[in-house]
Amino acid sequence: MNLFDTRAQQWDNDPTHWERSETIANKMRQILPITAKMTAMEYGAGTGILSFLLSESFANITLMDSSTEMVKVMQEKVARSNSPTLTPILFDLEKEEYKDTTYDCIFTQMAMHHLLKIDLVLERFYQLLNPDGYLAIADLYTEDGSFHGKGFDGHNGFDPVQLKTSLEKVGFTDISYGPCFVVKRKTDEGLREYPVFLLTAKK
Repeated sequence: MNLFDTRAQQWDNDPTHWERSETIANKMRQILPITAKMTAMEYGAGTGILSFLLSESFANITLMDSSTEMVKVMQEKVARSNSPTLTPILFDLEKEEYKDTTYDCIFTQMAMHHLLKIDLVLERFYQLLNPDGYLAIADLYTEDGSFHGKGFDGHNGFDPVQLKTSLEKVGFTDISYGPCFVVKRKTDEGLREYPVFLLTAKK
């Protein structure tokens, strides 16, 4: 059982998770030409907060996550809310290629910095998008490692300029980014602020 499996049942109790997702959802609606006919996939969906907030903006959304317990929570929420347009699935793009369908939009929030194979996942995002599809990534700006603390084996945020270069190598165009949220977290040094960017790109 990984960290996200152990935190799944309590994840929605954190008001920051809701506030962050609401801000990102609003920014996505402002920046991207989303229509109710578009299909979407959220990668690293967690308990699906962001997808639930965007459920009426898309025709349907696949909620993909590699945590068994997070997917269970999503399935329970979908059943309770009777949301037929939301489909949680257990899948890990770092381990295999997903071939079931393609999408008009792929979005992810605070998930990319947990990945080890960033370039591989970006390539698979590109493959999973329909022509003229959109990608939206919300994640931490580069930080000093205090956000997760010792023992974290992912990335300490990203420099959006470098991420833009990686996306261009894959084939993405029309890339733009900017600040969208600030996470406040207690650390050993006291209360810290960690800015989050939203980057969008087009296939």
